[in-house]
Amino acid sequence: MNDILSRVLQMVILTFIFVVSIIPVIKKIAEHVGALDIPNERKVHTKPMPRLGGLGIYLGFLLGYMVFGEPSAIMNSVLIGSFIIVITGVMDDIKPLKASIKFIGQLIAALIIVFYGNLVIHELTAFGLTLSFGILAYPVTLFFILGCINCINLIDGLDGLAAGISSIYFLTIGIIAVIQQKLGLDCVLTFVMLGSTLGFLVHNFNPASIFMGDSGSMFLGFIISVIALLGFKNVTMTSLIIPLLILAIPILDTVFAIIRRLIKGESISKPDKFHIHHQLLKRNFSQRSTVLIIYLINLLFAFASIVYFLKDRTLGYIIYFILLAIVLTFVFTTNVVYEHKGRLKKLFKKNK
Repeated sequence: MNDILSRVLQMVILTFIFVVSIIPVIKKIAEHVGALDIPNERKVHTKPMPRLGGLGIYLGFLLGYMVFGEPSAIMNSVLIGSFIIVITGVMDDIKPLKASIKFIGQLIAALIIVFYGNLVIHELTAFGLTLSFGILAYPVTLFFILGCINCINLIDGLDGLAAGISSIYFLTIGIIAVIQQKLGLDCVLTFVMLGSTLGFLVHNFNPASIFMGDSGSMFLGFIISVIALLGFKNVTMTSLIIPLLILAIPILDTVFAIIRRLIKGESISKPDKFHIHHQLLKRNFSQRSTVLIIYLINLLFAFASIVYFLKDRTLGYIIYFILLAIVLTFVFTTNVVYEHKGRLKKLFKKNK
């Protein structure tokens, strides 16, 4: 156990220090190439901010792999796929791309993981039930990877939000791995990413001096999906439900966004200001308080996942149920899914 903890600390500390040190250089590069996030009516920040922070996280990931990783066909697929994702994100950070172009980049990266890396979800086990996908295993896996990428991409709306949620994910998976004393490729990537993301948070937590941009949010979503698939394959986790529940907040926020836009008859890719973090801001919470509240809820989901997986499934169910009740209360008392006030006004006019 001591050897594992020592190796874990080395991975986290090295990548943390490297990313903390490289981000100031990335800021200058972003300003030089014009990769700036300009404020508008939908944005929360009030002055142009350098993007490309994701490039720093990605470089930390590469350094960590070179020092602690081992070559393999699976890792080659991860390196190729992540490169495609980051290049797509960097191009978008410099000059916004069409949603369709970004999706093509995401899809190519996902296809590489599935068909070259051979990481495929053949069956899903949850709450004592097992579902086999058969021939649908490939599209299901692609959907899972693309879903993770876009969940993190959509939640990236406040200083430190996406990086913090991702850090909680890496930490939770890391705790499970260490307790099980398993240090495979999934665990190496987990701790390398934990150090890199925490290093970026030093510069990104409110008040942020740099944003991660799509180069960061898409890369984080991509690597999160890869770690989940690797953990599932290496039996670090017996079910993909565990990582999904750790990511409950970004997943629910994405689902709410899709439902909300369908109700309004809008494109599901159309941006708006009705995400979970926007609803908290409307209740007069500061940016920092809003992010900390979401961290807390995400930590509770992570704690429930650890309890469910390692200790007491019944207690895990109870905590999940309480958290679900909190989320449903939030849905019915805010405009995260539909606008209550607007609907009431329409009903009032009809009755008149």
